[in-house]
Amino acid sequence: MKGPQPLPGLDREHRALLAQYGEIQKRCSTVIAAQAAEIARLQAQAVRLRAAALLRETALAWEREDRQALEAAIPGLPRRLTLARRVEWLVGRVQDLQRAMRERLVRPKALAPDLREKSVLCVGEPGAGASVARRVVEMAGGRFLHHGGEDGQDGPALEASLVAADLVICQTGCVSHDAYWRVQDHCRRTGKQCVLVEQPQALQFVRSREAARSE
Repeated sequence: MKGPQPLPGLDREHRALLAQYGEIQKRCSTVIAAQAAEIARLQAQAVRLRAAALLRETALAWEREDRQALEAAIPGLPRRLTLARRVEWLVGRVQDLQRAMRERLVRPKALAPDLREKSVLCVGEPGAGASVARRVVEMAGGRFLHHGGEDGQDGPALEASLVAADLVICQTGCVSHDAYWRVQDHCRRTGKQCVLVEQPQALQFVRSREAARSE
């Protein structure tokens, strides 16, 4: 009696399957080895991060202890530190404002379209403020007029200066009542712009002109 006959090509197919199985085992081993190496790297990184965090927490704790000891040794230290920071901010703010004022004062060409060939009358005592106004007006191409506005001064001269002026600056703190009301009455009757200031600073009346022009 004959045994079972082998199927044609079975041995060849079996060998091919074994070869594929071997290749798959190799790839799985490579992947497993790579994953193990990555896990080891991440574990080492986690250890380093925990150590760094521990060092930072220790340093922060020491800093807190040192600060508490310093505050205990110097009564009112937190308030002093707060005031010091506030003073520092205020000093910086004042410096910024001074710098902005200097930048505006050294750029008189920006005033030229407003004051070129215009007459600006300043009513009030002469001084540093009037000198600044004169310099800015003349640098901008305008003509500067001045009247003291004191008791006993020539009223018709003030009226003539008011008529000749395109813009009037009145120093309210250093003119007589008569001069003040003369200025107010003239500007009200003629519709001429009148700027009331404590000191005739150029930037103040320029801002007033810009505001009037935008209305």
